[in-house]
Amino acid sequence: MNLITSMALLPLFCGFVGIFSLFKLLQQIRMKAYLKDSVVVITGATSGLGKECAKVFHAAGAKLVLCGRNKEALDELTRDFATSCTTKIKVYKPCIVAFDLADPNAIVAAAARILQCFGHVDILINNAGISYRGAIKDTSTEVDKKVMETNYFGPVALTKALLPSMIEKKQGHIVVISSIQGKISIPFRSAYAASKHATQAFFDCLRAEMEQHGIDVTVISPGYIHTNLSLNAITADGSRYGVMDTTTAQGRSPTEVARDVLAAVAKKKKDVILSDLLPLLATYIRTLAPGLFFRLMASRARKEQKSENP
Repeated sequence: MNLITSMALLPLFCGFVGIFSLFKLLQQIRMKAYLKDSVVVITGATSGLGKECAKVFHAAGAKLVLCGRNKEALDELTRDFATSCTTKIKVYKPCIVAFDLADPNAIVAAAARILQCFGHVDILINNAGISYRGAIKDTSTEVDKKVMETNYFGPVALTKALLPSMIEKKQGHIVVISSIQGKISIPFRSAYAASKHATQAFFDCLRAEMEQHGIDVTVISPGYIHTNLSLNAITADGSRYGVMDTTTAQGRSPTEVARDVLAAVAKKKKDVILSDLLPLLATYIRTLAPGLFFRLMASRARKEQKSENP
């Protein structure tokens, strides 16, 4: 391409750049408008990804309803907001609703208190969860039930409790923080992966059924995040795992993931994977070459078994 041709194409190139920049600007304005003044409920807000999501949504001008089991930790988080907020936009004092998501009897009453905070809910972020480490042959069914109660039945029950108010308004957004293990299973994570697979299936169905009511559903599947999830995981006998896995320690920053969650919610994305290349590649291998995937997982299981029993 000679110089004259290049000079002739320059205005066209600049035009494309300008249009792209304008598109990005309009997208950012639309995202901010969607989140500002929206009533956002976040479960599991006392630590990890939930706490970081609370921070970024608060900075975006949302009206927060923070949920968790520990009221003192929720109170401390709201005090931190009051002293550390530097955003120029109007921010609201969060409302606190403390309850145990694993307690079925507490959820209906908690949903009523959530609705009393600001009169309605625009966005529900089902984030609370528990992890698990153990061999299937050693794991009691009670442990399987406990993980399912927290990771699956709890979010489902809370969603169902808040759904009628959204349907009545013909507006709302249900978000669930699943996991890459909701799409692929890895050895010694059976209860956790099962709960996340069930979560993926339920909220995929919900998305289809709620479209006619104007309600959006987003499933977000992160990979490893550097939080205390593995430390607080339960084991085959129900005891606390108490170990920071290498993969967890090397995971993404929860602050970074929270920003990605904010963007996914603001853009009303339907299904989002937030992981490194290798776990993402594994989801494709599971679909396109399942035999290879199964061999890889069997090899991984053998290696992990040997490392525990040298």
